[in-house]
Amino acid sequence: MLFTLEYAKQLDQEDILNRFREEFYIKPNSIYMDGNSLGLLSKRAERTLLESLNDWKEHGIDGWMSGNHPWFFLSEKLGEMMAPLVGGSANEVIVTGSTTVNLHQLVATFYKPEGTRTKILADELTFPSDIYALQSQLRIHGFDPDTHLIRVKSRDGRFLEEEDIIEAMTDEIALIILPTVLYRSGQILDMKRLTAEANRRGILIGFDGCHSIGAIPHSFSEWGVDFAYWCNYKHLNGGPGSVGGLYVNSKHFGTAPGLAGWFSSKKEKQFDMEHSLTPADSAGAYQIGTPHVLSLAPLLGALEIFAEAGIEKIRAKSLKINQFLMNLLEQELSDLGLKIGNPVEDVRRGGHVSLEHKEAARICKALKENGVIPDFRAPNIIRLAPVALYTSYKEVWEVVQILKKIMTDKQYEKFKNEREVVA
Repeated sequence: MLFTLEYAKQLDQEDILNRFREEFYIKPNSIYMDGNSLGLLSKRAERTLLESLNDWKEHGIDGWMSGNHPWFFLSEKLGEMMAPLVGGSANEVIVTGSTTVNLHQLVATFYKPEGTRTKILADELTFPSDIYALQSQLRIHGFDPDTHLIRVKSRDGRFLEEEDIIEAMTDEIALIILPTVLYRSGQILDMKRLTAEANRRGILIGFDGCHSIGAIPHSFSEWGVDFAYWCNYKHLNGGPGSVGGLYVNSKHFGTAPGLAGWFSSKKEKQFDMEHSLTPADSAGAYQIGTPHVLSLAPLLGALEIFAEAGIEKIRAKSLKINQFLMNLLEQELSDLGLKIGNPVEDVRRGGHVSLEHKEAARICKALKENGVIPDFRAPNIIRLAPVALYTSYKEVWEVVQILKKIMTDKQYEKFKNEREVVA
């Protein structure tokens, strides 16, 4: 079939999530395709941030237990709201720290080298911050990262094969850390299968959910995942620097936090001021310091929207609108040198489309000049993310027409093919 503007408008009329678009601040004369890096501000997130500021203004220090959103229990409340998105119970999820801080906490807690099991298994396509954290944790334990951090290789530089990961689960591996979704290509790993294989071998396994939380459903508890961690500023629209999240399977409750702090405490014991920690009997034990209240507050409103929309409906639209984007790219740009670099199968594709081109950095700059906000990832990836809650099919159609003109007229040639300081 021919994918036209009229068809895009028809899809918008049929879209059951279309009403949520009005919830977000969308810049006029701009098409935002970078929600997989930083989600847009919603009016509800703005409201709950302002409510928390008002709590500070009205109550001062009494805001810890008074006001619209008492701060002392805010991380736990948000964990309960977020639990359905990761497939965990309320006490298995806590909103705290940041992606890398939470990874450090979880590795410090669950990496216990013993006998021949001393190595950590990761992959060569994962986000660099995870690798930095794992290397530093190995050094702390007295191991050389060059020999003790095993990185599963990709066969093509885009994707990972589960068979290769499973083959690397040897009796030397003490811990496995993998992404749920690869940040460049958008490939979803088969978490259920990988967890089952790790469990069968007695290896603890944890997942980085930064590029999947809020875009796809998860079933961490059902699958038997040991732990997970993620950021909340991408698909969840928690705002720049939003506090991260972590999941710990209830079977591990009682395991002392590797990095203990005041907020690791049981709530009723925290202000006893004892020098002997009594950890919370929940994921709250893996908090460290005082919650960053003003970076937590927008999530209260943001997560209200997810509860109303439902993650299954969000996933259904995400698949449909990304497929529409890929169909348009094939229809309009198949002879202009751009190659789709993400999986095409629904079950393997996350929430964004990756385009490959040797001039990717220049093309991204040209897109921005034309009012489209994309995302560049070195060395040659243009990421486009139609977000289910606020991107329209009409906008997707317009993006492809703009991209076609950029490529046909070679508008990108006036830019340098190098990334900005922040890509």
